[in-house]
Amino acid sequence: MSAPPHTREPLPASPWVERFISGAPRGGKVLDVACGGGRHLRLALARGYDVVGVDRDLTGVADLERDPRAELLAADLEDGQSFPFHGRTFAGVVVTNYLWRPILPDIVACVASDGVLVYETFAIGNERCGRPSNPDFLLRPGELVDAVGPRLVPIAFEHVTRSGPPRVVQRIAAVGRDHPWLWSPPAG
Repeated sequence: MSAPPHTREPLPASPWVERFISGAPRGGKVLDVACGGGRHLRLALARGYDVVGVDRDLTGVADLERDPRAELLAADLEDGQSFPFHGRTFAGVVVTNYLWRPILPDIVACVASDGVLVYETFAIGNERCGRPSNPDFLLRPGELVDAVGPRLVPIAFEHVTRSGPPRVVQRIAAVGRDHPWLWSPPAG
């Protein structure tokens, strides 16, 4: 489930996404799945990438509709229709605060062989912190690592409790098999 349309100050970009978005090759497009208010679309645009955003409600990114570097698609990713980017690959794929398991293999398949997946969402344990608490929307231990293999190589993974607000998240940065970070890792 994506965030409701933003009527307040937009959230800052996730530090996890800020850290790993540079793994997307220059000149490529970054896909933001369930883009919500567009914080990661804006981050990628600011870093020089063209972007593609998908969400069932694009109200939070209406200001980007006229940007020639932004492609926006209104789509309900949970309605049982075919994944809208089937057959396309992206230099970067970003997913935050969203989990719909039926399309997880499609998301992984969208990462180019030299691209990066940056994924961060709620995990088991978050039910102690608040919403979401439904296990259908909470990652199981190691689930993201299992989801990316064998197509992608995890280069960073965490299952952690965060503060401000309290939450339990699982996050991964994984790259395609032709990504330069596999032979020349980024500085940590």
